Amino acid sequence: QAPIKAACEDMSCKTGFPEDVHSAVVSRSVHGGQPLLNVGFRSCDGNKKIHFGSSEPEDFRVGEDGVVYAERSFQLSAEPTEFVVSAQDKETQQEWQMRVKLTPEPAFTGASEKDQRKIEEIIFPWQQYKHSSPLKRQKRDWVIPPINLPENSKGPFPQELVRIRSDRDKSLSLRYSVTGPGADQPPTGIFIINPISGQLSVTKPLDREQIASFHLRAHAVDVNGNQVENPIDIVINVIDMNDNRPEFLHQVWNGTVPEGSKPGTYVMTVTAIDADDPNAQNGMLRYRILSQAPSSPSPNMFTINNETGDIITVAAGLDREKVQQYTLIIQATDMEGNPTYGLSNTATAVIAVTDVNDNPPEFTAMTFYGEVPENRMDVIVANLTVTDKDQPHTPAWNAMYRLTGGDPAGHFTILTDPNSNDGLVTVVKSIDFETNRMFVLTVAAENQVPLAKGIQHPPQSTATVSITVIDVNESPYFVPNPKLVRQEEGLMAGSMLTTFTAQDPDRYMQQTSLRYSKLSDPANWLKIDPVNGQITTTAVLDRESIYVQNNMYNATFLASDNGIPPMSGTGTLQIYLLDINDNAPQVHPKEATTCETLQPNAINITAVDPDIDPNAGPFAFELPDTPASIKRNWTIVRISGDHAQLSLRIRFLEAGIYDVPIVITDSGNPHASSTSLLKVKVCQCDLNGDCTDVDRIVGAGLGTGAIIAILLCIIILLILVLMFVVWMKRRDKERQAKQLLIDPEDDVRDNILKYDEEGGGEEDQDYDLSQLQQPDTVEPDAIKPVGIRRLDERPIHAEPQYPVRSAAPHPGDIGDFINEGLKAADNDPTAPPYDSLLVFDYEGSGSTAGSLSSLNSSSSGGEQDYDYLNDWGPRFKKLADMYGGGDD
Repeated sequence: QAPIKAACEDMSCKTGFPEDVHSAVVSRSVHGGQPLLNVGFRSCDGNKKIHFGSSEPEDFRVGEDGVVYAERSFQLSAEPTEFVVSAQDKETQQEWQMRVKLTPEPAFTGASEKDQRKIEEIIFPWQQYKHSSPLKRQKRDWVIPPINLPENSKGPFPQELVRIRSDRDKSLSLRYSVTGPGADQPPTGIFIINPISGQLSVTKPLDREQIASFHLRAHAVDVNGNQVENPIDIVINVIDMNDNRPEFLHQVWNGTVPEGSKPGTYVMTVTAIDADDPNAQNGMLRYRILSQAPSSPSPNMFTINNETGDIITVAAGLDREKVQQYTLIIQATDMEGNPTYGLSNTATAVIAVTDVNDNPPEFTAMTFYGEVPENRMDVIVANLTVTDKDQPHTPAWNAMYRLTGGDPAGHFTILTDPNSNDGLVTVVKSIDFETNRMFVLTVAAENQVPLAKGIQHPPQSTATVSITVIDVNESPYFVPNPKLVRQEEGLMAGSMLTTFTAQDPDRYMQQTSLRYSKLSDPANWLKIDPVNGQITTTAVLDRESIYVQNNMYNATFLASDNGIPPMSGTGTLQIYLLDINDNAPQVHPKEATTCETLQPNAINITAVDPDIDPNAGPFAFELPDTPASIKRNWTIVRISGDHAQLSLRIRFLEAGIYDVPIVITDSGNPHASSTSLLKVKVCQCDLNGDCTDVDRIVGAGLGTGAIIAILLCIIILLILVLMFVVWMKRRDKERQAKQLLIDPEDDVRDNILKYDEEGGGEEDQDYDLSQLQQPDTVEPDAIKPVGIRRLDERPIHAEPQYPVRSAAPHPGDIGDFINEGLKAADNDPTAPPYDSLLVFDYEGSGSTAGSLSSLNSSSSGGEQDYDYLNDWGPRFKKLADMYGGGDD
């Protein structure tokens, strides 16, 4: 059984089984529940949850700690028993497998290791048997006893074990060989044999924890490879040495024990395993406790069963409120606990002392105080604080509060704050100051679980709570509410109906009388006296009003006091209106159709009366005496209390529309009757009684809704046409305005204009300045003074006559020339208004000045005197600086 190696032994940890095939030697007789071996699964992540399984679950099972147990009792056969152990990660579903081979232990032969060492050669002689015939010799097969070899031998290697010989090697040249695991099968090379001498040797130390026994097969053949002897089995048992320390399944064991437990109480079990032979002293473990911390109240509070590892209590005095946890150092030693020869290992057992309810809750004060305004609910009036030494937030610490007296009507309840464990005294039923001014409650505190046996509740577990009720201004209330009044309809305006008053519950407050007002009166029939609450009518009460439902009319009134703050209450007055015969019956429907012949010509009519029984039906139907044509042409017959049938009395009545008066009388006392006009349309009918004349087509004409829809469509269409005309006119005006600005022939807005060309080369050297200097041709009265700008309104005088410019050059004032052009532009009737868009980037065509591109300032600049430019004002300052000889 391989021990569970710590993950820190190999820095390059790899999760899985240490080998693909694990061999183990067990006893032939296997008992159910017997541990057989440990698969030695290595998990680099200690948090992984590994589930083990077996391919032979009916024979073997694998525990969560990797130990393989026998499921039932059985005998192992001579051949190795094989099965597969699987391990699966529950989270990632990753799976590992390892094949396990179990070999039964060989029978004990009694030969010691010393005797085996002395056996250097085994010769198998011929045996003689007597028969009736002459003597014969018969060879028997090889029989070699098991070879016992201790593990961890220090050599030297190869170490000779035994020499195998055949008694036929004297006559034949033989070759010896061995096969099987350890020889020619993995792990190969452990055992070798001299093919000539048959000397079997081991080449390295053996480890029983890896392979407990080897099963080899020896062969003897001649030089041609022919088998000379039958193969024979050689069993090599590895003798166990105490070379493995005990290993605890867990390095830290956790357990619990209730406080106050009696001696002998079971706490927990710790388990260690030893990879050595469990049936020998090397694998027999013993447990003991090395230390206990803390050592109070006794240094020996626990003991451990040295064989099973069960930890139990041996002393009384476990108290969680004093010591909450004990730490024990447990030692496991093999060689049955022999301290001299045994190997040991330790683990830690942490034992938590669990809480029991051995401390009752105790109030921090004997009396608590609180106050609450009257008529308030779901408010906390007092906080009750308790102390409990048990573990917080456990059933032994959580407090429950119980009212034991002082609240017979159930006005209060006590809730528990889950965080602070305080008791919250809460009002659950409204309190009336005029009835109860103070409460003195008795409260008992308990835990969610009963106290431990033998512990009683102290007096501190009971307290009193004094609660004062505060008087507040309460709302007045009507008595009774609602108030029902039975009254016949038709009561005239100004009549006294009833008195509806309220009461003020505040008997201990100094207040004046109540004031009344109307809050809701749908039909506006009533008014109330603000002082005495007397209700009078302001209109006639009508049972047939739309505000009356099921003969009941509801009105709401308000009563207010002058307290601080002012309070008010509402009351409902219900008036049950009794019916009187104030409505005459009417005919329904108002229009009917019949045929002009006698058959079929019946018309069914119904009498309708807003009144109710006994002022309604049954009704009496009759025709008036005048005009006489009514009774001559028509007849009426009552067919039920509310229905009658009108029909022609004569055989034929000309088609047309007739007004037939019908007198209807109800059953009231006194009776009420009325004459209703029934508009009857007489028409020609077919065999089915349906009208066939043209007059019926009138009903198929367009309705009012259809006519309105057609008119709306026409209006919308006219508006759209008008908007289109206005848009066309506005578009024409915009086109005319654009023509005033630019001549269509000269419009080059869609062309490319280039303004960055400065000169034309040698062809632009000669130019004439006479076009810029013509002061003699301009009359003095037409010259504007320097600084006059264009007016903001269009001039109204006549168009001026432009003077003829002289071609003679003159070194005059260019400013006069520019002013002349400005004046001409101001008087131009074809120029756009002052607030119109002005286009300055268009040069136009047909200028009398010609092209200016031939000016050569470089040739004549030095000969001109430009000092006069300084006299032209600030608008020509830049030009004066450029040509006036300044430094700039």
